[in-house]
Amino acid sequence: MTVEDGWRRLDPRTVLASAVLALGACLAAGVPVLLGQRGRETFVFTVGLVGTGVVLLVGAATLLEWVRLLRTRFRIGAERVEVHSGIVVRARKGLARERVRTVEVTADPVLRVLGLATVRIGTGQKASATDRPLELRALRRPDAEAVRRDLLERPVVGKGEPQEEPAAAPRDETLAVLDPGWVRFAPLSSLTPVLGVAAFGTLLQGSDWFGLQRIVLDDAARLALALGAVVSLVVGLVVVAVVGTVASLAVFVESWWGYRLTREPRTGALHVRRGLLTRRSTTLEEDRLRGVAVIEPAAVRWFGAARLDAVATGLSSGQEQRSDPRGLLPVAPAAVVDRVVAEVLREPAAPTTQVDLRGHPLAARTRRVRWASAACLVPAVVLAALALGPVPGMWFPAVVAAVLGLALGWWLGRLAYRNLGHGLVGRYVVTRHGAPGRRTVALRRDGILTWTLTRTPFQRRAGLVTLWFTTAAGDGAYGVYDLGIEQATAFAAEALGEHFAPYLLDARMTP
Repeated sequence: MTVEDGWRRLDPRTVLASAVLALGACLAAGVPVLLGQRGRETFVFTVGLVGTGVVLLVGAATLLEWVRLLRTRFRIGAERVEVHSGIVVRARKGLARERVRTVEVTADPVLRVLGLATVRIGTGQKASATDRPLELRALRRPDAEAVRRDLLERPVVGKGEPQEEPAAAPRDETLAVLDPGWVRFAPLSSLTPVLGVAAFGTLLQGSDWFGLQRIVLDDAARLALALGAVVSLVVGLVVVAVVGTVASLAVFVESWWGYRLTREPRTGALHVRRGLLTRRSTTLEEDRLRGVAVIEPAAVRWFGAARLDAVATGLSSGQEQRSDPRGLLPVAPAAVVDRVVAEVLREPAAPTTQVDLRGHPLAARTRRVRWASAACLVPAVVLAALALGPVPGMWFPAVVAAVLGLALGWWLGRLAYRNLGHGLVGRYVVTRHGAPGRRTVALRRDGILTWTLTRTPFQRRAGLVTLWFTTAAGDGAYGVYDLGIEQATAFAAEALGEHFAPYLLDARMTP
């Protein structure tokens, strides 16, 4: 509702949304309690107690939300965004429009049913006590989209020049949409076993609510004894894999269902929409894009797929954002990723695949083989310690683990070396590293702020350095690992231009 001097209020239906959410939370806590008390003499008393608590809590939540609605208003001016809110302590927050970097529009299931959405306006930096994002919960969905467009579209108009009436808005250019077949890559995530184990923890917690945890544990122990240790281990791993697979599929569908990547023709801004239960809408201005990162986790890469993140200023995955706003594309076939990279960067081909990557010194391979072998020998060391102590029969497993660890470490080290590379293609610097998964970053050369050469004591012995290029975008710094000193300075001079060479030759090494 619009009020005086351009001030507006939130949608009144936010009170209903808060009441429904409070009721859902009360039912989630109260129903297990009632089921646990079923059949006992105190059941009727418990029903009355839980019912009274639900009424009081839902009523309190509704009243507080109604007061918050009355005491919250916002205004989007030509230079500032202002929000006045607070029930007991009145807060007046303001943010200069030129500092606005992210406008995220989200809607949980309750808000979606009511046709509402929450708008979060931020600077793209990690939230602090003095720099928190502004949140408008909730507005009508069309109003939320209008706020997003108003804050992120910055038409250039000269002083004193009348702004022409906008013509009919052209349709957005679609760069990518979700292919349901991509869901097959979801179980390849490293989170799959974690989700499988977490499901068992949830089962134990739920059984504890109903007073059945002891029964569940006893039944599991009897089943394990009946099957034997080896069969029980195999069955447990299979169950964890199956449950983790189902959970990872559910997470993928909830996060990426309805995904669409578009470009707004007038501003060139990239717009990502996704989410099944909670809809998310994130906009990235084109002039803040500095490059892309192609992420290839091990299992995903073996199946010819990857995911795509943006390297841009004003994007943070810290506490200010409810979800990581850098994701441009979910895990998809490599051919799709390459096409989207080229279209996002407005290049004829993807720099991440067109670059001729240069090799690194053999000393870099030696370092990787040594570190990988040391990591893979940890289980053998643990088994050897047991053999020296309370379990003398562990010598044979320790020897087997040592042999396998050395072989695995040798393979991982050489794989990491093969994945190591750097190069230049057009206006982009490209760097790649990682094993068994790998990461390839293409960063615009004009987006690089400074270069730094660093050296650890281990690198000094091998005659190697790491070349870091610092930028205001993405992670803030990206490294080209384990180069020779002359190779590093020559590459930096080639990337930045000869007029930077004197500064690079005088670069300081860290002790």
